[in-house]
Amino acid sequence: MTDSGRVLLDTCVVIDLEKIDLGPLGVVTAPAVSAVTIGELAYSIDITDPVERMVRAERYQGALNQFEVLPFDVTAVKLYGVLAALVRQSGRDPRPRRMDLQIVATAAAHSIPIVTRNGKDFAGIERAVRIVEV
Repeated sequence: MTDSGRVLLDTCVVIDLEKIDLGPLGVVTAPAVSAVTIGELAYSIDITDPVERMVRAERYQGALNQFEVLPFDVTAVKLYGVLAALVRQSGRDPRPRRMDLQIVATAAAHSIPIVTRNGKDFAGIERAVRIVEV
């Protein structure tokens, strides 16, 4: 956790929030999400099953209502390039990780840790941002 209590929740954490034990992060005073996460949640609504569509629509609206949405802005864009280069230097292809890298670039732009269930998605970028796996 940061001194400010701010963290950025990865999309996978938002999706499974009710199932996750955040431990000491549960007292975070200012969880936020990236605008990229909001985009991922919006995209996920487009499915044929009406019950699952309703669940996903409620999750999307809940995220908009519950969390501060941080933009993927010019600062984050610049950091995205750095993070993609770090992933490439670690011997991995950044292309399949574009959305994840945009989300973590948002965290880096705000100097806050990212909370994720998929720490391996962020291998190689630990120098640039704190990764908290739950």
